[in-house]
Amino acid sequence: MARVADARDGEGGSELRSAPMINDRFLRACRREPVDCTPIWMMRQAGRYMPEYRALRERYTLLELCRNPELATQVTLQPLRLGMDAAILFADILLPLEPMGAPFEFAAGEGPVIHAPVATKADVDKLRVIEPEEGLGYVLDAIRMLKKELKVPLIGFAGAPFTLASYLIEGGKSSQFAKAKRFMYTQPEVWNDLMAKLSEVVRKYLRKQIEAGADAVQLFDSWVGQLSADDYRTYVQPHVRNILKDVETCGVPVIHFGTGTYHLLEAQREAGGTVIGLDWRTPIADGWAKVGADRAVQGNLDPITLLAPRELAEKHAARVLEQAGGKNGHIFNLGHGILPETPVATVQAVVDFVHRTSSRS
Repeated sequence: MARVADARDGEGGSELRSAPMINDRFLRACRREPVDCTPIWMMRQAGRYMPEYRALRERYTLLELCRNPELATQVTLQPLRLGMDAAILFADILLPLEPMGAPFEFAAGEGPVIHAPVATKADVDKLRVIEPEEGLGYVLDAIRMLKKELKVPLIGFAGAPFTLASYLIEGGKSSQFAKAKRFMYTQPEVWNDLMAKLSEVVRKYLRKQIEAGADAVQLFDSWVGQLSADDYRTYVQPHVRNILKDVETCGVPVIHFGTGTYHLLEAQREAGGTVIGLDWRTPIADGWAKVGADRAVQGNLDPITLLAPRELAEKHAARVLEQAGGKNGHIFNLGHGILPETPVATVQAVVDFVHRTSSRS
């Protein structure tokens, strides 16, 4: 059994990894090892498209589910009945913001709303660099509970600094990210301070998730595709590299994910990640060539295809598998998260199709 030590943070002890799971094809694919068939999991696989999840949401808010380890464990386990090859922890990328000093809520029909958006140096100075146990202990408790139940690997995750900064500055969702990018251009030193704080919190948070038992972690940089390659390298890449290069030393797969990032793939590779996520706008063969044969790739079915008739969804899945060419190191996933209106039967059909069609036996 492996141990994870955090020498950089000067912590003396670490937790034992749990006993090996039964189905490890996801981890084998992350390491570019041979697998019996292509592993599949789907972003937001535990969520609003599942009736059992909607039943819980009638009784609890999203944040109540996240903050209750027993409920978070229950929701994380729900989609595994569909045959997923990995579980992803049920949580939210914004959870670290509140203990840092930026409370938020999820407004009905509007998504996250930051109560006091960041606009000045004084606002950045108020944000605290927290320890993960401070205000996020419930996430670590959920991981420990899940490791007693799971027969597949568990993926932990965190939001990347640019995506978190975008929510903080915009005050919520955005289509153009004008406030965030203007802040970045007009207050570069303050921007750097904000990104440094966020990256340090995220780095520590991912390490603690691994210590608690996560078998892999994913860094979600959902909105970084809004930047040019030059701006990414100038304003974002150093902070992402600080996170990923350190977390990679923990010895578990590290997935680097973004959307709209075809033009950033080389820069993302430089920043780090043992697995690079590709969205549906990037043909897998092209994306893999950009990130290099020494990295695994994850993707990249368009989530909207799961709203199509089953035969068409399977046709699109077959195209993904064909582009991957059966090479070691491909994890089948969506290019982004499952939509709430997705039929469960179609998700089940695609999971079965991927396993059946890609079987090496």
